[in-house]
Amino acid sequence: MLTRRDFLATSAAAAGAALLPAGARAAEPTDLFKISLAQWSLHRAFFGNKADPLKFAEVATKDYGIAAVEYVNQFYSSKKKDGAYLADLKKVADDNQVTSVLIMCDGEGALGDPDEKKRTKAVENHYRWVEWAKFLGCHSIRVNAQTGGDGTRDEKAKTVADGLRKLSEFGEKHKIAVIVENHGGLSSDGAWLAGVMKLVDSKFCGTLPDFGNFGSYDRYKGVDELMPFAKGVSAKTHDFDDKGNETHTDYRKMLDIVVKKHKYHGFIGIEYEGGKASEPEGIKATKKLLETVRGELAKG
Repeated sequence: MLTRRDFLATSAAAAGAALLPAGARAAEPTDLFKISLAQWSLHRAFFGNKADPLKFAEVATKDYGIAAVEYVNQFYSSKKKDGAYLADLKKVADDNQVTSVLIMCDGEGALGDPDEKKRTKAVENHYRWVEWAKFLGCHSIRVNAQTGGDGTRDEKAKTVADGLRKLSEFGEKHKIAVIVENHGGLSSDGAWLAGVMKLVDSKFCGTLPDFGNFGSYDRYKGVDELMPFAKGVSAKTHDFDDKGNETHTDYRKMLDIVVKKHKYHGFIGIEYEGGKASEPEGIKATKKLLETVRGELAKG
């Protein structure tokens, strides 16, 4: 039983702690990074018409306890010019108090096409998604550093940088960043993509390092190279062992690079792509793994 004196002393200590600057208080695990859900984690459900893309934000928070989402434009391509649908999409997020983080964009052309007219068209194809992101309250759109032709690595880097720079200039007008994921081809070469970022040289252009998608390239080296430009991070998972660890990526080693070395404290998006566990099971397993490692990092 607490005496009145004990109660007053405890209350005073708690009040004093609340007045301390954030850096003087013990860090909460969620101070290290926040967790979002990438819509691709449920791509089989959405493509199979087993779930409604309009309700994605509601599904994220009610089914998984995740209050931040990363949309995928493929599920909204037929609604690209439908303002009423976009308003409804925002309403679902707002009604469920879910943060819209970014939109992953595919199928809009190669931003590094060697043909200038095609490259310009690809840039313009992304404009509407920038506008969507702005309306929804996102901070970025994710694009691909697609190239074409027979040019050298350096030539392709310059061409991609040109497309990204032009799109980023449009994004800047809307305060929306353009971020590039390691997503196959040359973009899965961390050094090459980091070099592209230096060529673009815009605070509205950055990276979305994905723990997978590196092919034969060392994933830890690749993430390390991309983190200086990161405005988001994608936690790719496929399979888990009996202890809940991802079998392809050492999450403790990876998050040490992301959080401790590069001091990244933004959203890390769950992107489950496995086939052994169901999509719901994979999402929950990834969330648990992220929370477990985040708790360990918080303890130092």
